[in-house]
Amino acid sequence: MAVQFKDYYEVLGVPRGAGEDDLRKAFRKLARQYHPDVAKDKKVAEEKFKEINEAYEVLSDPAKRRKYDELGPNWKQGAEFRPPPGWQGSRGQPFGRGGQADGQEFHFGGTGFSDFFEQVFGSARRGGASPSGARGGFPGEEEFAERGRDVEGDIMVTLEEAMHGSVRAVTVQSSDPNGRTRTETYQVRIPPGVTEGQKLRVPGRGQAGAGGGAAGDMFLRVLLQKHPDLKVENHDLVHEIEIAPWEAVLGTQLRVPALDGPLSIKVPPGTQSGQRLRVRGRGLPKRGGERGDLFVRVEVQTPRDVNEKERALWEQLSRESTFNPRG
Repeated sequence: MAVQFKDYYEVLGVPRGAGEDDLRKAFRKLARQYHPDVAKDKKVAEEKFKEINEAYEVLSDPAKRRKYDELGPNWKQGAEFRPPPGWQGSRGQPFGRGGQADGQEFHFGGTGFSDFFEQVFGSARRGGASPSGARGGFPGEEEFAERGRDVEGDIMVTLEEAMHGSVRAVTVQSSDPNGRTRTETYQVRIPPGVTEGQKLRVPGRGQAGAGGGAAGDMFLRVLLQKHPDLKVENHDLVHEIEIAPWEAVLGTQLRVPALDGPLSIKVPPGTQSGQRLRVRGRGLPKRGGERGDLFVRVEVQTPRDVNEKERALWEQLSRESTFNPRG
């Protein structure tokens, strides 16, 4: 199956040798620009935001980036992509979006990922079948009812969906060796509080069983969509913010983003660079109705350039201050 090749470096506007900091800065800049909450054309912005997220999902993960770079720099944006001869996925399996089993192939839609991502990085594969025997009507003859194999894929879940839950329409297209295809759409419930790597089970929507056996299940592995301002640590959220030295020394009030609306926090006097300030109960939901916390990590930034008046004030402070960080 040929799909359109994705140049993830071009999507983020970074060179192939870009470091982690450059990738993060490029992602944040673009994600803030195309976040559906701020863009005028929300439909276009939503598709662009997914594309940016997919590129960052791959390039920010060392294993995925190595795998992507193995494809080589000669692929061009928009070119038809077919796996190179002998090239295999990370599990040692041949390419095939949705995987193949017993000559049947599955393809997913509505998961938030492009066909290219699914073909190269998708977790889609088959689980093992569970045959069960049942005697036929004649001595010595047996008929076996075999449960259909499970189908697995990835689904990109936004933090807003992880917060409030949602229902998503996911299409599954299956094709058999004879070329017959069937497309079905299922409503998949995403419960509040889903976490990275969690599998959502849709019973009975996998491969059909044989000999009267039950159908397999469909599992969708959650990959949380990256956010320009918030990182996820299990059920907690982390926001990083830079403050000036005098704000750290004297204390200040800061406006910070949160999933259910921005909030104001107090930075106490004497705050240290790298310190985390906790806002309880403003993270993602947990089972039982509780929520994780929001942590604001502050980084004290010093000015690179100062004018003459500012330099004089810093010099005066250095003479009069009793603070000794090495004391």
